[in-house]
Parts: sequence; C-alpha cells; structure tokens
Amino acid sequence: MPIPPLPRLPLMLLAAGLAAGCTAGTDYHRPALPQAAQYLHQSAVGLRQDADAAELQQWWMAFGDPHLTRLVTLALAQNLDLAQAAARVQQARAALGAADAALLPSANLDGQTARAYQSVQTPLGKVLDTAPGFARAGSAHEVNLEASWELDLFGGLRREREAARADYEATAAGWAAARLAVAAQTADLYLTIQGLQTRRDLARKQVDTQAAALDIAALLYGKGLVNEPVLRQAEAALAQARAAVPGLETARDVALHALDVMLGAAPGTHDQELPASGIIAVAPRITAGGTPGDLLRRRPDLIAAERRLAAASARTGAQVAEYYPKLSLGALLGSTTAGGALFASGSGQAAGVLGMRWRLFDFGRIAAQIDAAKGQEAELLAAYRLAALHATEDVENACSALLGYEQQAGLLAQSVDALERARASALAAFQKGAISRHDVLQADAQLLRAEDARAQAQSAAARAAVATYKALGGGWQAPAPASLAAR
Repeated sequence: MPIPPLPRLPLMLLAAGLAAGCTAGTDYHRPALPQAAQYLHQSAVGLRQDADAAELQQWWMAFGDPHLTRLVTLALAQNLDLAQAAARVQQARAALGAADAALLPSANLDGQTARAYQSVQTPLGKVLDTAPGFARAGSAHEVNLEASWELDLFGGLRREREAARADYEATAAGWAAARLAVAAQTADLYLTIQGLQTRRDLARKQVDTQAAALDIAALLYGKGLVNEPVLRQAEAALAQARAAVPGLETARDVALHALDVMLGAAPGTHDQELPASGIIAVAPRITAGGTPGDLLRRRPDLIAAERRLAAASARTGAQVAEYYPKLSLGALLGSTTAGGALFASGSGQAAGVLGMRWRLFDFGRIAAQIDAAKGQEAELLAAYRLAALHATEDVENACSALLGYEQQAGLLAQSVDALERARASALAAFQKGAISRHDVLQADAQLLRAEDARAQAQSAAARAAVATYKALGGGWQAPAPASLAAR
C-alpha cells in the first residue's frame, strides 16, 4: 500500500540534525586541581627504618603477620558492606546497558487469533440473522512486526549514556573505596586487639606486683614498722591495678566483636582463632607514596567524586537537548484476516511513521531544569575539590601520626631499658641485703608502667601505618593513566 508523503518540516529538521551531528551541552574535561610537589613528611616517612618497603597493592602483607593476612583476605571475601557495594555496581552496570539500548532501534512481534460466536438475541444479532449467508461463528487472525527508533539528532540520549557510564564508573570506584576501607578497618581492629592483649597481660603482672607489695606493707604494719597511710596506699595501688584489667578486657571484646562483624560472622566466632597474646606488629617502611597529584589517580573515593562530576556534566547536556525537537521513525509490517488464510493474497498491511515531539512552549521549564542541573554540577565540583583537600590532609595527618608515635615508642623503649637496668640493680642490692623487697617491687611496678606506655605507642604507630596506607589509596588496582586521560 502506498505510504503518504512525509511532512516537510520534520524532514528539514532531520536533514539539519544529520548534517550537524551535534551533541547538546559542553564536553566534559576533568578539572585540574592545584597540588603540592610532595607531602610535608614524605622524606621522613621514607627514611624511618631499613625494613623492606611495602607494596601498596597488598600492604597488609608487609607487617609479616600471617594472622593479619588471613583476616584481611577473609574480610575482602565475606564482608557484607563490600557485598552491598558489589550489588550497587551490578545495578549501575544494568542502568548503563539500558542507556546503551535506548540508542538502538526496538522491535516487537505481536500476534493474536480470536474465535467469536454471535448471539442472535441482541439487536445486532437479530439484524444479522436475517441476512443471507450469515454465519454466527467467525474467526480473526493478525500478526504484526512493529519497529521504532528515536533519532538522537541533538545528542540527548548520548548524554544520558555518558552520564550512565560515569555513574557506573563512580559506583565501581565506590566498591574499590569500600574494599580499601574494609581492609584498613580489619587491620586496625586486629592491631588494636594485639595492643589491648599486650596491655592486659602487663596489667595482670602489675596486679601480682601490687599484691606482693601489699603483703609486705601489711607485714610491716603488723610489726609496727610502717604507719597506716603506707598500708592504705598499697591497698589503693592494688585496687587501681585490678581496675585496669576489666576495662582492657572489655575493650578487647568490643574490638573482637567488631572484627567478627567485619568478617561477616556473628560476634565471638573468631575469638579462639586469634593468638591469646603476642608481639605488637612493627609498621613497615612506606616509600611508594607518590605525590599529592597521584592521589587523584589512585584514591578510589576521589575517582568516584570525579566520575560523579562527569555524570552531572553529561546530565546538564541532556537537559540542554530538551530545547530541540525529538524525531522518531516507526514502521509496521504484518498480515490480518477475518476467517481466511493469514498470509493470503491481500491480507498484508504496512505503515511507516515519522514522529516529532517538541516542547516548543515549555522553554521556561527547560531553562529551570538546566539551571538545576548546573547547580548540581557546581556542587559536585566543589565536593570533588574538597575531597582532594581532605585526601591530602588524611595523608599528612597519618604520616605525622606515624612519625610521632614511632618517635614516642623509641623514647619509651629507652625508658624501659633504663628501668630494666634499675630493676636489675635493685634486685642485686636486695640480694645483698642493701634494700628491702618492697623497693624491688616498686621498681617492678615502675617498669610495668613504662612497658604499658611503650605498648600503647607501638600499637598507635602500627595503626597509624594502616591509616597511611589507606590515605594513600593502597589495597586495590588503580586505573592505568592512559584510561584516565581518555575520559
């Protein structure tokens, strides 16, 4: 059947759009951010010690603790926050697939068959029943192939696909950020447990020391060699030593339960798997820090922030495309019959459609939507710049804390060494009868307090190393520079 001629205005718009090949809005370019040449503490952090430098990709292995490596590996496989992030990536990938499909033609195959039996008791049936050759039973068959295609002449759909791709990349970077956070938090909890167990063991030794000191004070008080305040002070010292133990045990239990949750298990699941006590891990040397500018390519949270900005820019372009008309092509090819053969001669049907939709009298609403999109883009640009500043701040703070706590731990180690020598001298003097047993116990108590302070500093230094790795974006594979430049 002949198809009527298409209107001239849509044809002119179609020709103009095809000739221009334009895309509404401005093309996105990653904004340049001012960055320092290096971190303030970069040289000092790299020269901390002579240990082997840690790989950023699997930094937790540099601690040399198989329990830590096993726990981080388990957390990366079982953590439920990470599972949620992976599900969000799957959703974003599906949205990208839908945006890609919107640029392609779509087709539907429809068919139906019907069998009807006409009543002769209705007014229509009574009239038809008097007609010669009337058949009360009848059938109809129809099959059609329909196709449609929205012509993206001004790039609105392409901008939507660009936004969907940027959203997908931002979500994937969010998964990487979650992975980094899970690894760092798992390591931090394990090191916290190590430090608390060491301090708990020292506190128990302190209880034994103060209990022995109280026994001596009670003996001397009974003989009238010391006054009552000395006895009461010994009782108070013992009570204080005992009070420290439950607090450390409670803090350890809280950290252990948090670790179980990080591993996707019920609290208390891995209690027996951890070493009851042990040496606090020593932070490895960190030399793969790069420059502050490298954070923009390595830190997944910064990549996610930049990709969200790219998505907002593309959506602004999609809103600009609303100023222009939208053209679509449609076609139908099929066959229909009532009672005869479905594909008999003369049963075929065909149609072609060129459609147009133009928000010609809605420009005020379009302008408002563009302004809103530009506002969101400006907000995300500020958020990206702020995230870059916070990322650099994280590195500087972590490096400063790492250097400070290691220096503190070194000084406290010197204090412990001096007190160990003092305790040995006191023990030798006691064995010669020059001083009392009480004086030796006082030296023991002072030494244990110094060891507790050193353990706190060592634990804080190890945890600061974890924070430094996290701030540097270690623990995942960053995109290659070439792929970033192509964005």
